[in-house]
Amino acid sequence: MIWLFLPILIALSALAFVGGRRLATRRAAAAGVKAHSRPTQHGLYAMIWVGVPALVILIAAGIFAEPIAYQTIAAGAPAEVNELETFKREAFFDDARRVGQGQVPQQIWLAPLSEALIVEGRRSAQVHTVLTTGALIAAAVAAALGALFAVLQIKPSLRARNRVEGWIGGILLACSAVAVLTTVGILFSLIFDSLRFFQSVPVTEFLFGTKWSPQIAIRADQVGSSGAFGAVPLFAGTFLIMLIAMCVAAPVGLFSAIYLSEYASRTSRAVIKPVLEILAGVPTVVYGFFAALTVGPAFRVFFNTIGGWLVGGPLDGVGQYLMLVQNQMALVAGAVMGIMLIPFVSSLSDDILNAVPQSLRDGSYAMGATRSETVKRVLLPAALPGISGAMILAVSRAIGETMIVTMAAGLAARLTLNPLDTVTTVTVQIVTLLTGDQEFNSAKTLAAFGLGLTLFLVTLVLNIVAQRIVQTYREQYD
Repeated sequence: MIWLFLPILIALSALAFVGGRRLATRRAAAAGVKAHSRPTQHGLYAMIWVGVPALVILIAAGIFAEPIAYQTIAAGAPAEVNELETFKREAFFDDARRVGQGQVPQQIWLAPLSEALIVEGRRSAQVHTVLTTGALIAAAVAAALGALFAVLQIKPSLRARNRVEGWIGGILLACSAVAVLTTVGILFSLIFDSLRFFQSVPVTEFLFGTKWSPQIAIRADQVGSSGAFGAVPLFAGTFLIMLIAMCVAAPVGLFSAIYLSEYASRTSRAVIKPVLEILAGVPTVVYGFFAALTVGPAFRVFFNTIGGWLVGGPLDGVGQYLMLVQNQMALVAGAVMGIMLIPFVSSLSDDILNAVPQSLRDGSYAMGATRSETVKRVLLPAALPGISGAMILAVSRAIGETMIVTMAAGLAARLTLNPLDTVTTVTVQIVTLLTGDQEFNSAKTLAAFGLGLTLFLVTLVLNIVAQRIVQTYREQYD
């Protein structure tokens, strides 16, 4: 209901913009002087004072209205409702809100709760109506006061441009602060729950243990009742699949960028570049189906055929092993993930190569260098910082991928460097541990936060090292 006021607020802001322009022009003409700022700046100044205060009130109402309504309803609820368990009490109030909105409750409540549900539903409707009406009135009053303030301020001597730019700078600063605070919030949430996990599992066992089996049994005499939380197999599988993916994406993407930047005609570039970028828009679940249904069986047939040729010869053991290869393996997940990462590398590298000054190319050609020598000795060194950034972006994307690994590499936590074995990654295990109804007091569930924090720190270290390398090479070409 509150957000239905937004179109009206947008219309009022547009009227304030038009009125501010006309008022500034009329007052400048009446005073016979030239205004400090353009009429458009005065219009923007009026629009800001009409729209921003009202928008802040609407956002605050949208965030805090529901908690205030819940606390108000809970404070006046009958005793039989307050005596319910926390989960059931919240479900009751949610059904009361539904009844107040004319909807059907999700659960069936027996007497006396059924009678209380109708009463609380009516009270919930009244509370929400009061809060919504109050928020709309407050927003309207704020818009009116902002319009009055703008009318009093607009005059030829008003530095409207400076004040509008100040508002814009403040908005940009707020957006940057939101991004930073979000990162800090994510980090602190990971640290808090990770500390709870490390109270149950030693850090040394988690970081250096070679067995991962986070299954906590119900009985103490069951197998695996103590669990095993060694994360080394998970990180080994993550970096194995990432290396395979980069072995596919890095050369193919970089060579594609070089061709598009230096060798392709305009017609070829207009066709090839959009086709490559289409790969970036394909959902990862589609890549997962492609890996599980096409690439996996094709690799299994290929390796089984090679194994059949080797059986009975000096490499008989290798041949027998290859004939046991299954559809799910690290090689399948890495290869398909590499195909997915090609547009990340090629598109960014192409833009970076095109940004290299043409004077470097002309100087190389003037010295008698060929096109390939210019690419190898001039363009690639000059574009190395940007290309390194593209590679780091692709690495981060590969480390965070989940769907392809789940469908193509399996869930077995194995400490192996064999690309033909089934492995799992950190992100897959995080999803597995947090799927379904989980108890957040168990080490099994809290292990997901330990994995997330460790992966965050590893990625942070990789980015810091990459930035240092980029800065070192960038200084040579400034």
